Amino acid sequence: MIGKKNVVFGFLYLVFTASLGIVMVNMYEDFGAAMQQKQSSVGRLQQLQENGFEEELEPLAAKQIAKLNTSGILALNKVRNTEMEIDLIKGGAHAHGNLEALLNIAAGLALTFIAVAKWFKQLISWLFILGAVLHSGMLYLGRVFDLAWANSLLETGIGPVMILAGLVLAGIAAFIGFRGEVSKDN
Repeated sequence: MIGKKNVVFGFLYLVFTASLGIVMVNMYEDFGAAMQQKQSSVGRLQQLQENGFEEELEPLAAKQIAKLNTSGILALNKVRNTEMEIDLIKGGAHAHGNLEALLNIAAGLALTFIAVAKWFKQLISWLFILGAVLHSGMLYLGRVFDLAWANSLLETGIGPVMILAGLVLAGIAAFIGFRGEVSKDN
């Protein structure tokens, strides 16, 4: 059965990409620490402002406020950087990988009900698998492991093109040969 590899790949790939949730949970610990640092820095600035240091600053107080401003800006930057790292994983490899795993499962199941030439079914099957690997797989390697070559390959756009081609061809195959029973010859 030609679609079997898509179903197997889809379930295993879903486990792989869904496990990024654990990675993101660990990253939220860093996010919480950055938020506490930001609250502390900004809180000290607010106290100084409430004490009237915003006008006619003494040289010592001005240096203290400048240091606190710097500390606050750096703390805000750390919060934003941590948040961006989480968003890159969440909106990239995690979401796309889960979707592409489910697409492979659906395509694999659909291929069992489509009666077209074996080479045509194989083409559709491999387009979905390779498309997932070359799209969300490269997102995974590029965003989680910071591998530059994966980002370069991702920029070619070949993965999404393969998935879209697989969807178009699956639609054509379903139009030509969809039947309501499992094919026994392939």
